[in-house]
Amino acid sequence: MSTATEVTRLAARVRTGLAARHPNEPFGDLRTLPGGHSGLTYSITAGTGAYVVKAVPEGQRPVGRNDVLRQARILRALAGSPVPVPEVFAVDEREPAWFAMEFVAGEAIEPVLDEHRLDPGLCSTRMLALTGVLRDLHRTHVDGAEPLDPAAELERWARTMRAVPTPLRPGAEEVLGLLAAGIPESLPPVLIHGDFRLGNVLCRGERPSAVVDWEIWGVGDPRIDLGWFLLFADHRNFPRLGRPVPGLPTEDELLARYLDGRAVPPAFDWFRALARAKMAAIMGHNLRRHREGKYHDPDQERLPPTIAAMIRTARDILAPRS
Repeated sequence: MSTATEVTRLAARVRTGLAARHPNEPFGDLRTLPGGHSGLTYSITAGTGAYVVKAVPEGQRPVGRNDVLRQARILRALAGSPVPVPEVFAVDEREPAWFAMEFVAGEAIEPVLDEHRLDPGLCSTRMLALTGVLRDLHRTHVDGAEPLDPAAELERWARTMRAVPTPLRPGAEEVLGLLAAGIPESLPPVLIHGDFRLGNVLCRGERPSAVVDWEIWGVGDPRIDLGWFLLFADHRNFPRLGRPVPGLPTEDELLARYLDGRAVPPAFDWFRALARAKMAAIMGHNLRRHREGKYHDPDQERLPPTIAAMIRTARDILAPRS
């Protein structure tokens, strides 16, 4: 079946699923939404309204990033909570499953990595505001998810790292060994996003309007989210890729804002190192796929020095050289 036929079939199902909300109103075409990395991501208009549609690709299993029903479940669970998320309006569990949520206006820009013309002061305000959203997220209770402890989180990203050819990840085995030798005791599990950062939060003006991209959410140690979020505060964490943003809060300033008077959590450097190893693994995975021809992105060829630097930094956090 052609891609055009699959889109036509999905569009018909979406229009049927949303028809009750838009009686006698025209629907637009189902259009691919740039930036979607889980399943298939589209936008569609209906009357004066607009929706984002996420669907499982036909013929593929609804697992991992393709498990769009799992994403719909957490969005519905967070409806009405202090954590801003898009409202889900329709869910169709028939294979291939899909769901439709509101199209939230806003910008999802990572200040130190994305090309943009945002005022540095606005970037700073948004990043500081995001500490409160992360704190609220970690105070939200969700039932029915198996807790993920630090050992399981390390195992997940170690598998990703080891799928990358050895020459692309110099020193990675030493870092994975150091992480495995120092796994900290888990804190009480909380709801975690898994990829919490400004690039996954739509903002309007100074305020976050919706946290998006819930593909790898779970219940686990809050330091997993926190270490990852702080990584994006400093362009120097991304050698050859990051760009300076004057006045952006430091990692320590963001950490203090998140903690709101509480003590720094124990063994936090382990999670800072894990975040860098995780980023190196993701970059290495993307570079491998590019070189294998699975997708074409010439910018991936800029990654080798950054991957090596990420691994070195993780190693130095865990075992500083004298």
